[in-house]
Amino acid sequence: MGDNGAASDTEFRYRGNRLGMPESGTGSVPGFGRRFVGVLLDWLLSLAIAQAITGGLTGPDSSATSSSALLIFAALNIVLLILIGTTVGKRIAGIGVAMTGERALPWPIAMVVRTVLLCLVIPALIHDRDQRGLHDRAAGTVTRRY
Repeated sequence: MGDNGAASDTEFRYRGNRLGMPESGTGSVPGFGRRFVGVLLDWLLSLAIAQAITGGLTGPDSSATSSSALLIFAALNIVLLILIGTTVGKRIAGIGVAMTGERALPWPIAMVVRTVLLCLVIPALIHDRDQRGLHDRAAGTVTRRY
């Protein structure tokens, strides 16, 4: 995927080497655990906001809370990723999102594409050797450590 076509860019040696990222430390591709914690924290924050707005998970409005939480999750992801490249949960987990340069999408459009596919769940669960989900591949993004 690198511009120079060197063997080091096309051979898989570790997560992110084909994208020119370091093997460990700042800028490296995090494992599943960090990414899961980031998404879980973002979901819990969205759920708490939705509960505050709709009055809780129990009762006749429980489906409204779930729907509201998903919309809030998507809105928070899109806005925060566009503005600062990370979300509250991702920041706590020590990760952010960066462009890989493989797509000609503007940053805001890439963050919308990434978030919509993330909300569908399945694209995020299917990933390649670089630990990039289909949502990241479609948007031309990668999750990286801070």
